[in-house]
Amino acid sequence: MAKTALDLTPEERRKYRLVPAPERQEIDRDRGVELRWEEAWDLVKTAAGLLRKKFGATRVAVFGSLVHEEGFGRWSDIDLAAWGIPPEQFYSAVARVTSLSSSFKVDLVDIEECRPTLRKLIEQEGIEI
Repeated sequence: MAKTALDLTPEERRKYRLVPAPERQEIDRDRGVELRWEEAWDLVKTAAGLLRKKFGATRVAVFGSLVHEEGFGRWSDIDLAAWGIPPEQFYSAVARVTSLSSSFKVDLVDIEECRPTLRKLIEQEGIEI
């Protein structure tokens, strides 16, 4: 009579594990972060289009953890910088891009009003969308 899974010894059961449990969890976690990273980039493209079309942004760039995939994690936010949005429309633009997703916190920086050190960082590492 054939053995069932309940009849196998621990050593026999180990043969059927393709990936040990801790490594399997790490693979699942990495895949989850990879999917989140891809979702974040889709959101960035949508936000950039919205900022240009509805708010007159002349340039939009992403910076921070999203431009460094190795630094992006489960809790990473999306950092965007915009040029050319009229000051009286900036907070409306912030409201619109932050409402695009409940999965991500989106920070929008007015490049004209931010600290010089942040502006330099955005200009050095930012990726224009």
